Amino acid sequence: MPEIAEVETVRNTLKNRILGKKIKKVVINYVPIISSDPKEFETLLKGLSFTDINRVGKWLIFELGDYCLLSHLRMEGKYFLKSASEPIAKHEHIIFEFTDDTTMRYHDTRKFGRMILVLKEKLWEVEAIKKQGLEPNSKKLTKEYLYEKISKKNLPIKTILLDQTIISGLGNIYANEVLFQAKIHPLKKGKDLNLEHCDKIITSSNEIIAKAIKDGGTTIRSYTSSLGVTGLFQTQLKVHKRENEECKICGTIIENIKIGGRSTYYCPNCQK
Repeated sequence: MPEIAEVETVRNTLKNRILGKKIKKVVINYVPIISSDPKEFETLLKGLSFTDINRVGKWLIFELGDYCLLSHLRMEGKYFLKSASEPIAKHEHIIFEFTDDTTMRYHDTRKFGRMILVLKEKLWEVEAIKKQGLEPNSKKLTKEYLYEKISKKNLPIKTILLDQTIISGLGNIYANEVLFQAKIHPLKKGKDLNLEHCDKIITSSNEIIAKAIKDGGTTIRSYTSSLGVTGLFQTQLKVHKRENEECKICGTIIENIKIGGRSTYYCPNCQK
């Protein structure tokens, strides 16, 4: 699943490629991806130009004049930029055709992605945006903030870190890496963590996400850039997908357990 670093990489890449492009028409090949009336979606977007692209958590925010197009890639969503003359490929569900005869195509094998078109002035009234927590690099993300959010929770910290209403943008890959760097066992309950633990989680989140964004994200099965960018952060992973391999710090064999249905990789020695 694309996480905060991968979505940020897509945002930065698209900003260099589509800003200023005017939409000639929109083709919707799979209606459920659109969280509004499809005809209205096509009509409102026709003639608009992309003026900016922002991000809130894992949501891409395309700005088009008075409107914002929200796009969540979910498990397998990707964007392709192609000539308008190129045949539509399987799984290209939403196609934005521009006046310069190029297209931006939303490709989603699993069809889990979602798009929402809203007036810019109502962006922060959208429930999915309004409920987002603080981002890893936010100055408001303090140890006191995190402690207040988790100190009464009887859930594993790994599960808590995947809650987008607390820290926005962290997914399975980076939650595993953050807990390893912070030397915290993923099954440790939120209520059992102190301010020092919270400080380590925040520091680790900030450092890991910043490095991952710089490296263009993590290219694994569930995320490969379709925009000419290859993520390099997979070479920096310390535990994720390294089951039965030696820990790069202590040499202990990395283990994999399921927490909340998610594969969780950790070092039983570094994360006691």
